[in-house]
Amino acid sequence: MSIAVSTSVPVPPTSDTSMVTTFSLIDYVVFILLLVLSLAIGLYHACRGWGQHTIGQLLMADRKMGCLPVALSLLATFQSAVAILGVPSEIYRFGTQYWFLGCSYFLGLLIPAHVFIPVFYRLHLTSAYEYLELRFNKAVRVCGTVTFIFQMVIYMGVVLYAPSLALNAVTGFDLWLSVLTLGIICTIYTALGGLKAVIWTDVFQTLVMFLGQLAVIIVGSAKVGGLGRVWDVASQHGRISGIELDPDPFVRHTFWTLAFGGVFMMLSLYGVNQAQVQRYLSSRTEKAAVLSCYAVFPCQQVVLCMGCLIGLVMFAYYQEYPMSSQQSQAAPDQFVLYFVMDLLRGLPGLPGLFVACLFSGSLSTISSAFNSLATVTMEDLIRPWLPDFSEAQAIMLSRTLAFGYGLLCLGMAYISSQMGPVLQAAISIFGMVGGPLLGLFCLGMFFPCANPPGAIVGLLAGLIMAFWIGIGSIVTNMGFSMAPSPPNGSSFSLPSNLTITSVTTLMPVTTLSKPSGLQRLYSLSYLWYSAHNSTTVIVVGLAVSLLTGGMRGRALNPRTIYPVLPRLLALLPWSCQKRLRCRGCFGAEEQDLSVDTNLFTEKMGNGVLGDSRDKEVMAQDGCAHQGIGPTFVLQETSL
Repeated sequence: MSIAVSTSVPVPPTSDTSMVTTFSLIDYVVFILLLVLSLAIGLYHACRGWGQHTIGQLLMADRKMGCLPVALSLLATFQSAVAILGVPSEIYRFGTQYWFLGCSYFLGLLIPAHVFIPVFYRLHLTSAYEYLELRFNKAVRVCGTVTFIFQMVIYMGVVLYAPSLALNAVTGFDLWLSVLTLGIICTIYTALGGLKAVIWTDVFQTLVMFLGQLAVIIVGSAKVGGLGRVWDVASQHGRISGIELDPDPFVRHTFWTLAFGGVFMMLSLYGVNQAQVQRYLSSRTEKAAVLSCYAVFPCQQVVLCMGCLIGLVMFAYYQEYPMSSQQSQAAPDQFVLYFVMDLLRGLPGLPGLFVACLFSGSLSTISSAFNSLATVTMEDLIRPWLPDFSEAQAIMLSRTLAFGYGLLCLGMAYISSQMGPVLQAAISIFGMVGGPLLGLFCLGMFFPCANPPGAIVGLLAGLIMAFWIGIGSIVTNMGFSMAPSPPNGSSFSLPSNLTITSVTTLMPVTTLSKPSGLQRLYSLSYLWYSAHNSTTVIVVGLAVSLLTGGMRGRALNPRTIYPVLPRLLALLPWSCQKRLRCRGCFGAEEQDLSVDTNLFTEKMGNGVLGDSRDKEVMAQDGCAHQGIGPTFVLQETSL
């Protein structure tokens, strides 16, 4: 889900405390109950079978998770506290144009379900970056892993600190008490309980998030005269947006930007992000993994609609009830909290429920970050170099890594508190990295001629392009005076560990004159960032690969390739297929493929990742595995 959130530091409470809500005893009970139950679920899975845990149980939940808990965990990781605060604020300020992002969910989940999940699942991976070694080499795998770790470490402190800061400004809730509480509880149940504890706490936290948002919609619409009245008021004031078909990629939100640019942001999150891939791979079967991806689609639509409804209810509410001076001067990421605390005042338990909803979003996102970081560090940076770890040593090291990342998260939260205006740059870095990583996986999966030098140079080019445009936008915007952001202002992408967020600065992004030159480039809509950066990786990677001889002389594992061209050609009439000679690749060239396959099988036998079942299938098939045929690979080999 993509949302608009101010990255300005929320204004601390002033001496005027009229809008600061004091929690009742019931509110504290509801909030503490969330924390206690989350911790209890994690400790239950940690203590269950203590001493008999395996590294597979800790990192992959023993690959026995069902479809529904995986789907709800995917949704919870995606729906962070930043999303709960940001979507209604976006609708309140700019109208319902943002709702069309839901159109991107279809392709954004259909493609991972039928392309990425089958390839990853059949390779029996633990870390998504193991794929990069099987497709390219160890150096590419390490580059991908380090990039992901950098991305997540930068974001962890922000996602922990920012909601706590907003909550402190509006409710007077102690800032560092909430930061420490979130960080410590997440660290304990993630490190001890592993992925299974994270998934089941995500299920519980998802239900809390639904209940908190639903309570706001019901109470708010009742106070303004019902949802019909809400819709009428929003329509009268131009907050119900039509379909904007402007193809200009520099316009912040249009139908094309949301529906198609958003697809690439969804793919960077649901296709190749370790936090999501790890959940797919924990499913008991490939079919369950695909079904969990399908199950997320209606849940996402419901969540998006709830966020939009809260924004419309908030707009209708403030047409009838006056807004305090403190509210009118608040940052956009505080709008929703002010509204909720004003709306639910006098209803004991409901303010506590919404705060529990907000903290559930943070807990689910942070725990996923800890778990995925511990997994990739263990599998990609430690195990390949120290393969002789015993099971007990591996479990202890994995838990230590999770604890270490928890402490690092608290440290990053403190650094975030000292950043001030630089906070926006730190948040934007998260979104800048998602596109290049997507491009790296697409380069390997869809282009058999791509080689390791092309992959590394392409990734570096994509990162340079991403940072150039992202940091350039921030620096350019800082040159202008403070003013409300216009509806078509530029923003920065923030796909969270499970949240894709557009971060809209309070500084104007346009001058009175139309931007030109580099300023025009810097105003590119944030929803096209992933598409632009991933395309850069693919184009540069292919060019370098062709200049360095492609895959000539290198063994290519055909199971790491998704045969796009043959599957598209198979849809054509037989006469067209014959004319295009799509069957002409079988023949003497099969011998070349079998040589590559035998080389790969030999590498697997010498210690490259893969279980005995995989080796048997490779040896018997002599080509591809479960429907990934050799046609496309042979055509590329012949080139």
